[in-house]
Amino acid sequence: MDVFQEAVGYLESHHVLVEAEAEVLEEDVFQEEAASWFLSPLHGESIDFPDTPTSQSPEEMLERRLVVLRGILESEEVYLRELETLLMPMKALRASAGTSQPVLTSRQVQIVFYQVPELRDMHQDFYSGLKARLSAHGPPEEGDMSHTGFDLMVGDLFLKMVNQIGLYGGFIENYEEAVEVVRKCTHSEPRFRTLAESMMSKNGSDKTRVEYTFEALLYKPLDRVTRTTLVLRDLLKTTPEEHEDYTYLQEALRLSRSFLSGVNESSQCKREVTLSHGMRRQLMRDSFVVDASEGERSLRHLFLYTDLLLCTRFKHAHKGKPDQYRFSWYLPLAGLKLRWVADQERSADAHLRLRTIRTKMHLLRQQLRQHAKGSRALALAARSRKKLEQMELLLLTHSPVYTLELHSPSGKSHTLLFSSLYELEEWREAIHKLTTDNIETVPPDLLTLTSACVKLRMTQQPQLHSTTTVEDEKSLCGTLSVAIHSACGLQQPAFVYVCVEVDGYEFYDKQAQTHSSVHSLNPHWDQELSFQVDGAQELRVLCVSQSNRQDAVLGKASVKLESKTLNKRWRKQILHLGQVEVTLSLKYSPHPIEPPSSTAQQPPVFCVPIETVAQQEGVLVPHVVRCCVEELERRGLVEVGIYRVSGTTSDISTLKTAFNSNLREAVTRLRCAEVNAVSGVLKLYFRELPEPLIPPEMFQSLAKTLDIQDMNSRLVSMLSLLLSCPDPNRNTFLYLMHHLQRVSEKQDVNKMSLLNLATVFGPSLLRPPVVGLGLDMDIAQEVVVQVQVVFSFLQCNNLPEAQTSLPHDTDAEDETTHV
Repeated sequence: MDVFQEAVGYLESHHVLVEAEAEVLEEDVFQEEAASWFLSPLHGESIDFPDTPTSQSPEEMLERRLVVLRGILESEEVYLRELETLLMPMKALRASAGTSQPVLTSRQVQIVFYQVPELRDMHQDFYSGLKARLSAHGPPEEGDMSHTGFDLMVGDLFLKMVNQIGLYGGFIENYEEAVEVVRKCTHSEPRFRTLAESMMSKNGSDKTRVEYTFEALLYKPLDRVTRTTLVLRDLLKTTPEEHEDYTYLQEALRLSRSFLSGVNESSQCKREVTLSHGMRRQLMRDSFVVDASEGERSLRHLFLYTDLLLCTRFKHAHKGKPDQYRFSWYLPLAGLKLRWVADQERSADAHLRLRTIRTKMHLLRQQLRQHAKGSRALALAARSRKKLEQMELLLLTHSPVYTLELHSPSGKSHTLLFSSLYELEEWREAIHKLTTDNIETVPPDLLTLTSACVKLRMTQQPQLHSTTTVEDEKSLCGTLSVAIHSACGLQQPAFVYVCVEVDGYEFYDKQAQTHSSVHSLNPHWDQELSFQVDGAQELRVLCVSQSNRQDAVLGKASVKLESKTLNKRWRKQILHLGQVEVTLSLKYSPHPIEPPSSTAQQPPVFCVPIETVAQQEGVLVPHVVRCCVEELERRGLVEVGIYRVSGTTSDISTLKTAFNSNLREAVTRLRCAEVNAVSGVLKLYFRELPEPLIPPEMFQSLAKTLDIQDMNSRLVSMLSLLLSCPDPNRNTFLYLMHHLQRVSEKQDVNKMSLLNLATVFGPSLLRPPVVGLGLDMDIAQEVVVQVQVVFSFLQCNNLPEAQTSLPHDTDAEDETTHV
């Protein structure tokens, strides 16, 4: 027997006349196209209903209509008391669930009272509205012929209530499980049995106390939802066609009938949703995402169930109205293919839009901090906070750059956008885990599924910092620097980069990435990333393998940021990202934040003093040198004439421009550039230094060391002079010398001996001081000195190792974070 027939039987057993309603089962509202129908605005379509009897005059009909309405009001009052009685023990049971001896578990409490608070709120709203209308209408005064009853409008109230009737779908689907919990706990738990067998409510006109069992109260909503159609039929029969309520009541009756039709159809096959392996459908994850499936960005609430993805439009509650969800689309997980795409470059217009939004947000935030106390100040603060929330929602919609593509075997595809790679990866992992189980999808009751989202959701609203109170002493406000050193634990060599994300107000970019490492089992970067933060409390780190086909996240971890554990001194940490370990250092400098400026441009590196570049990058060997050297050692050591054969001028120019504007892009271009173009960029960098790598004032001293005949003595003298060079110059020079020595080890193949290499690099690395300083040397002699000095250094077998980065572990003890 289905739920509808059970309810009819219950009504008849209580001597309530139920007319045959064959037409109730006429419509099927569970078609995919109409899945969100009940939560939609009023549709223009109509349905034919039995003609209103014409044997009564309009006055008689209106008198009877008033009686019916008053009966409905009294019935609603009784029903509300029953719901309140049912809900009365909920708070105590929830509190008990958190103790060592719970009456019911938290899960059982959720099952027993599922959707009941929402039903109570819905009917309370309807009852209050109806009572106000009837009270305002009042009895007609003697001699008042204008008081005909046509001015009493209640149809909108009924239509509003029926538009929310989908709430009963979730209750009905959960009903059997709730009753099972009540019966089981009544037999096994004496404390619950005492409660369940005697629940009192004041009912009837005399407010007499009526005793119910818990199970009887649980049945009340089933009873009520079947009565809705009967009540609407009676009310429509007593409403003249010319009354303004008539159209509203027609539509309300149609919706009510359609709902009961769906309940009747799905009560057996859909209400008890059991998937493969005996698993029940349940919600696994949800959050707000940006849906770009229709070419436009729309903020949507995404729900991941055991066997499907449900995308909904969320309508936030306001002015006493309940939250609502409207169906957008769904995809079965069986056979679903996922593909994510790394960050896409934003257009200039997109950058301008985001900068404008962030600037407005910053000003609003400053206004909120400056508001004084007082009623006017509170009103201004409320308006500013509302505007800030709207701006943040705009930013949430337009800032995402990571794409997750969903492809169903049926050919349907949808595209989701994320601002956070960390969040995207959490979604991808959760979906992938469920798809690997290969669970077959039971066709969902989309109406019930969508309406149940209000109750089941874990994410109550979009994650907005403007709606949360951040404790200033616990959050970070200022500059957070993150130095990414190296990684280990890779299963196979790969091009790897590290993505770092911070939270807080969205005034600035909250995500940055290192360049891609050389193909290695132990990648290293020694790259410093800097964030302007306001309200930051969490750092997220991801290690990503880069390939031509698709990037893959190798591991991820999050770290809580606390101002008391961070300061202006570097603090090293080792993060465990699954099997991968990433070594990084953090430092934090608190200060008032400045308004967002235009998109920060990377300072140029070519034609800039090496000390300046090293300071900007927080290293001792500039990234352009290291990245070019690593790429050349990966695939250029066997290239004939490396450093002698010139690369294409246009390719070298393109790489130079990339290094001057975006290190990540430059390194990505290096991966596919011609080897001679890479070597050309490296030579060009040293050639365009404003001052040579070896300071000009050292030229004469180094030239004199060439007169020392004993090679060992000469090298000792030259190395001593080298120690007086600035740190970036000395370490970059040593780094290059070691590289050139490795190149010469392959001279049988590449034809580049130490002398050849010294001839190429000597004039770029060492130059005499400007004319007029008393040096008597022609150009030919200068070249000889330049080549011989570099050649001597290259012949040294015990050159000191170069230090590529500044020390970042200046604290007494390193901190190792296990995540």
